[in-house]
Amino acid sequence: MNRLLKIARSATPGTGVQFREEAYGNHGIRRFLKDVLAIANAAVDGPRYIVTGISYDDRGNKHAHTIDRDDFSGKPSYHSLVADYIEPPLRVKYQPVTVDGKRVGVYEVSDCQDKPYMMRIDFSENLRRGDAYVRVDTATVKLGRRQLQEMFEQKFRESISHESVEVGFPGEIIHKDIQLPTADLSKMPSAVAAEKLKQMLDIRKKFSNTGSTTVMARLTHARLFGSDRPYEDRSAEDLVQEVSDIRNKHRTEDDYFLYEEHVQKLQLVVHNQGDDPIENASLSLVLPNHNSFYVASRLPKIPKEDRWVERGPAARASYPAVNLKDDSIHVTTALGILPTDAPVQVFETPLRVCVGHELRGRKLGIRYSLFGSNLRGAVKGKLRLIFR
Repeated sequence: MNRLLKIARSATPGTGVQFREEAYGNHGIRRFLKDVLAIANAAVDGPRYIVTGISYDDRGNKHAHTIDRDDFSGKPSYHSLVADYIEPPLRVKYQPVTVDGKRVGVYEVSDCQDKPYMMRIDFSENLRRGDAYVRVDTATVKLGRRQLQEMFEQKFRESISHESVEVGFPGEIIHKDIQLPTADLSKMPSAVAAEKLKQMLDIRKKFSNTGSTTVMARLTHARLFGSDRPYEDRSAEDLVQEVSDIRNKHRTEDDYFLYEEHVQKLQLVVHNQGDDPIENASLSLVLPNHNSFYVASRLPKIPKEDRWVERGPAARASYPAVNLKDDSIHVTTALGILPTDAPVQVFETPLRVCVGHELRGRKLGIRYSLFGSNLRGAVKGKLRLIFR
C-alpha cells in the first residue's frame, strides 16, 4: 500500500499526524502556517503528516471528503508559503491520494532536525515574526520563552562544534591556498576575431580620405582571413557593431577554450573531526568577479564532427550551481551527510576556472560557509588562490 495512502486511511490523530476536514486554500493560509510550525516542532522522529479531507464524528468514525483538484495545482503554493514565512528551511510535499473513492490531500513534513521552527516574517497581526507552535497529542500549543530556551539548549547539547570541521584544498594535509597557472586570454577565439575586426576598422579609418579604402580593405581581409572567406564591404559602423557582438557570437568556442583547453579544476575537501556525522550539509563559496578570472557556470559543449554538442544529463547535473553576479561569483553544492574522520570531496565534478595573465603574481580570496542541521554554527573561513 502507498505510504501516504496508508497514513490517510489507517493513521489516527496524534502528535505526528493531524487531520483537517477541508483544504486550507487561500483563506486558510494562517491556519496552514500555524499547523506546519506545530507539527514540525513536535517531539516525534521522522516525517510527520497533515491530512486534509478527513474528519471524525462523535463516535470516532473516519469520513473522507473530496478535496478540489485545483488545490494541488500550486495556487496557493504551499511550498512557497513555507519557504517564505518559516525558518529554518523545511521540506514539505503535498499530493493527493484516494480514500473510499474520495480525493484527499496529504502533506508530508520532513527534515525537522533543526528545531525550533518559527515565523521568519509577519503574516498577520495574529501570526508575527518569531511566533512558534508545537503539537502535543492533538493540541497545538504556542511556545513560550521557557520552551524555546529548552529547545535551543537541547540543540546546543546535541550539536557539533564548528571548530571540529576543516575545509580546504586536498593534499597530504588540507591546504588553505593553492597555486594556479595563468593563460594567454588574447588567444581566446572571440579575442582573436575581435582583433582582426579592429584591424579592418583601422584600415577603414586610415584610408577613408584617400580613395583607396576598398583596395586596402580587400588586401587586409585576405591577409587576416585568407582567400577562402569572401570579402564583404562593411562600413565602420558595421565593424564596430560586430566587435560589440563578438563575445556572443563565439561564446561556445570561448567556453571550450576557457573551460576545456586551458581549464584549472578546483576541488575542495571537508574533514569532519567531530564524534558525530554532520547532517544535511551544504557548502557555499563567494569568489571575486574579475575580468581575467573566469568561472564556468556549466560544463562546456564539446566538438563532435562538425558541430558542438551538450554533455550527457548526468554530467551536467553533477556540476555545482554557479551564480554569476556583477561583483562576485557564488557557488553552492549540497553534501548530504558528512561522516567522521574521513575527508570528503566537495564537488562531484570539480569547479572549472581559467585565469588570465593579467592576474599573474596576484592573489584572490574565496570565502566559504559550511552549513549543517546539527552544526552549532556555520563553519566559515577564507581560502586563497595564488596565480603564477
